[in-house]
Amino acid sequence: MTERTPRIAIIGAGPAGLTLARILHINGIAATVFEREEHALSRPQGGTLDLHAESGQLALRRAGLEREFLRIARYEDQGSRLYDKDGQLIMADDDDSGDRPEANRSALREILLASLPDGTVQWGRELREVYARPDGAYDLAFGVDLLGPFDLVVGADGAWSRVRPLVSRYRPQYSGLTFIEFGIDDVDARHPAISALVGRGKIGAEGDGRSMIVQRNANAHLRGYAIFRVPADWAERTFDFSAPAAARARLMAEFDGWAPALLALIAASNDHIVARAIHALPVGHHWQNRVGVTLLGDAAHVMSPFGGEGVNAAMLDAAELARHLVEASDWKEAVKLYEQEMFDRVVEPATHAAEAAATELSHIGPELTLEHVRRHAEMRAEMAAAG
Repeated sequence: MTERTPRIAIIGAGPAGLTLARILHINGIAATVFEREEHALSRPQGGTLDLHAESGQLALRRAGLEREFLRIARYEDQGSRLYDKDGQLIMADDDDSGDRPEANRSALREILLASLPDGTVQWGRELREVYARPDGAYDLAFGVDLLGPFDLVVGADGAWSRVRPLVSRYRPQYSGLTFIEFGIDDVDARHPAISALVGRGKIGAEGDGRSMIVQRNANAHLRGYAIFRVPADWAERTFDFSAPAAARARLMAEFDGWAPALLALIAASNDHIVARAIHALPVGHHWQNRVGVTLLGDAAHVMSPFGGEGVNAAMLDAAELARHLVEASDWKEAVKLYEQEMFDRVVEPATHAAEAAATELSHIGPELTLEHVRRHAEMRAEMAAAG
């Protein structure tokens, strides 16, 4: 880059923001990451992620972290099983030869944080406002502190981004689906029957207008999601999440008539039971380029979790933005080119995620889920055959 290297602020220390900071760092470009959490362990980081070879894994290779990734990758947990509400196994794909291994989100964050110089991430910095300066740079307001100037502000701050309003008026819209998340600890030792039911990977079950997905995480932990098509405020009106035992009993009642083996998943859950309303930006969301501001990941194109494309698209965004910044002679043009390519690139995965959310819990839901599982298995077989 021949023009003056921009002063870069990255808002958000998720996988995308940290990946961007890491790739810039190894190419000699400094950036500061601002994160509202007080420290790296201040809250749970969510469940397991399947990182795709052409996106999430590609970003880690560009970050020089392939060896570290292989230490946390769980290739053995790529299986998928589908049950009906009576507990009958409809389909099992226990093939672990694919190239979409699982990795715990917390472990991924750890290797990214460890790869950055001390001081790159500033913790306890919740963005309040972004101010444009007369010279074209930006100041960032965190509480009473005003930091800057920065030439480029990158919003990697998720679905409810504080940076997005600078370039777009759109806000994520409720998809109609609410997930009730629950977890099961030490499943192999404490609940061997449940462990055998789930196997290596994840299971799905659907019937009576509701469904359940349970995924194996590292350290013998299962993370489950009970899925409902309901009004946006249904969960807060229906559950008392401050009383886990009552919330657990209420959740089991929602699945009344399901097989005991499936109800056992909820009965064995720990006290971390929370609602996750699923929101998404419209497919094709884009904005007019504004010099000095851009978005990546969920801030740019949050989509439903069906298909597992979210984190992969976000990390590829980070890798591509970094590549353009490193290679270009004009960083402003680099950002513009990144945005143009990103807008086109995410249309397909966003479309698939939107279609999956729209058809989830339809009257032909189990058939659609089975078709999806089969397509996924066929795709992995084709990729393996291609070498």
